[in-house]
Order: sequence, then C-alpha cells, then structure tokens
Amino acid sequence: MSGTVKKVSDIAFKAGKTIDWDGMAKLLVSDEARKEFSNLRRAFDEVNSQLQTKFNQEPEPIDWDYYRKGIGNRLVDMYKEHYDSIEVPKFVDNVTPQYKPKFEALLVELKEAEQKSFKESERLEKEIADVQELKKKLSTMTADEYFAKHPELKKKFDDEIRNDYWGY
Repeated sequence: MSGTVKKVSDIAFKAGKTIDWDGMAKLLVSDEARKEFSNLRRAFDEVNSQLQTKFNQEPEPIDWDYYRKGIGNRLVDMYKEHYDSIEVPKFVDNVTPQYKPKFEALLVELKEAEQKSFKESERLEKEIADVQELKKKLSTMTADEYFAKHPELKKKFDDEIRNDYWGY
C-alpha cells in the first residue's frame, strides 16, 4: 500500500477522534439541522471506516511457488513479471492547498460570529429578564418608578410638555 494512503487514513482516524460531535449537536436548534448533522456524522463515520479497513491493509503476498506447481513455470513467470512491472501511482494532494486557506478563513469568521452570537444572546437574555420583571411589576408600578428605569422617556415627555407638544 502507498504510504500516502496510509497517512491519509491515519489523519482521518485521528480527526474523527478529535471532533466533538456531541458538543456540536447541542448547538443545533432546528430539527432539520439535527437531521442534516446526523447525516453528516454518518457519512463521516462511513468514510472513516472505509479508510481504516479498506485502505489500511497491506495486500497479501502472492505465493508464486504454489502457482508454479499447479500451472507451470512459464505462465506463472509471465504473470509475475507483469505483476512486478505494475507501478501504482503515488497520490498527489492538489485539493488541500486550495481548500485550506478558505477553510481557515471560514474558521476565523465562525469564531467571530460565535462571539457576536454569545454577546447578542447575553443581551437578549438580560432584556428578557427586564421585560419579565417589568411585567410582574406593571400593575403596581408608578410613573416615577418607570421613569427611574427609563430616564430617556422622562426627558422626552418633559421636553414635549415644555414645548407644548401634545401629540396632535
């Protein structure tokens, strides 16, 4: 077997061990995303399994003497000569240099989007907590208490009253 194929299968096996599938699955929100994610994981596992089994095995050596006894020297020597002349081309990776920079850029973009998402999530959770608190207190809250929490509205109303603007 070509050393390159063995290296590729080893890298794929190690990559499969380092991927946090469960962590990524927890981040999915919709059922369709979960379905697509499980399809991706299944496909990855199938390819990884094939790489580990099919391409990770050395071919069994041919027992030429066994065939010489049954078939004859001349025919077996001809097959052996042709078999030995076969040269399996080495794998040349032309794809990785093309996708690697794009993938790295996407990872950077993903990290930035993740940070923005966390900040927005924190802001929204705080806003939800404020709205829930306001909802609980709304029936007993006075205008002064509301304006204490929202001074910009008090300023706006005071300006409208001072300028004799009553919304007509």
